[in-house]
Amino acid sequence: MFSRVLVANRGEIAVRVIRALHELGVEAVAVYSTVDRDALHVRLADRAICIGPAPASESYLSIPAVVAAAETTGCEAVHPGYGFLAENPALVRACEENDLVFIGPTADVMERMGDKVRAKEAMREAGVPLVPGSDGAGSLAELRRVAREAGYPVLLKASAGGGGKGMRLVGSEEELESAYGAARAEAESAFGDPSLYLEKALSPARHVEIQVLCDAHGGVLTMGERECSIQRRHQKLVEESPSPALDDALREEMESAVERACRAIGYLNAGTFEFLLGPDGTFHFIEVNCRLQVEHPVTELVSGIDIVREQVRIASGEPLSWTGRAPRRGHAIEVRINAEDPTRDFAPAPGTVARFRPPLGPGVRVDTWLEDG
Repeated sequence: MFSRVLVANRGEIAVRVIRALHELGVEAVAVYSTVDRDALHVRLADRAICIGPAPASESYLSIPAVVAAAETTGCEAVHPGYGFLAENPALVRACEENDLVFIGPTADVMERMGDKVRAKEAMREAGVPLVPGSDGAGSLAELRRVAREAGYPVLLKASAGGGGKGMRLVGSEEELESAYGAARAEAESAFGDPSLYLEKALSPARHVEIQVLCDAHGGVLTMGERECSIQRRHQKLVEESPSPALDDALREEMESAVERACRAIGYLNAGTFEFLLGPDGTFHFIEVNCRLQVEHPVTELVSGIDIVREQVRIASGEPLSWTGRAPRRGHAIEVRINAEDPTRDFAPAPGTVARFRPPLGPGVRVDTWLEDG
């Protein structure tokens, strides 16, 4: 087990990881920008180091700053949390080059799964069902042909994308050209890669994902599903487990597909495989998130397994405590509370939190970094 780990994040997830490290008897080193010097994660850590000014591009997104902070504080490993550098293979390689363990998947797997086209190819080879659509990125003419074959409506998606960036729903062929231009521009701006692929828009469909943990000894643990269909602007708002749409047979079919995929691609550590579930019970692969998810507490509550602690144990070389299918008991629902203004189409509305009183009581869990003031 490690003796000291750097937490390369801030806010709610940094607090979550620091607490898990302390429960394992591991020292936690926090990083912060100048604007976050008084944040909760800084105070909870055993030590903290400033890595730059307020802009994330000059602090939390700076790989040299993160690696330097880990080296100067004598850390053995880096936990990226989620967001920022969590799915950046360049950080994984930088850690390797500096004798630091990255708590997450390998750079190669992260790179392949981050490219949505290559990820689909890998899932096809593993026998995982896919959404009908193009075999890869294509020109406007190529995607127009695929759309005619698949039938409208279709979705244009960024090859390097995620989080709804570079995505457009196209209801007819007349809309395709303008949507293609807009999606390419957004993908180029967000990811530096304008390439697009096309999928049939399945409707109605549920968004269901499977949580997985994999160790370096060939162990795979699938941890059941999370229902994530309630979204706004492709961002999840409510997650629950188990999904009311799955029976035992369908659940086992989906988890078996995920286990098969993990073994085929050589997955390591925590990850989430996302699917669209049709009303007829068919499921289709969307993407792999090569990191801890915001909604991981839902799975922890129904399985009794601390995913963050398992991440650290796996990265330190230990085998999984369980393999196969994780135990489940009860039902959990997570609601994300966002600072938004409903009078302005739910636009972000940051500001000072004058008073914060979290809900309490049996069965209630609150993951946050908020405080009064």
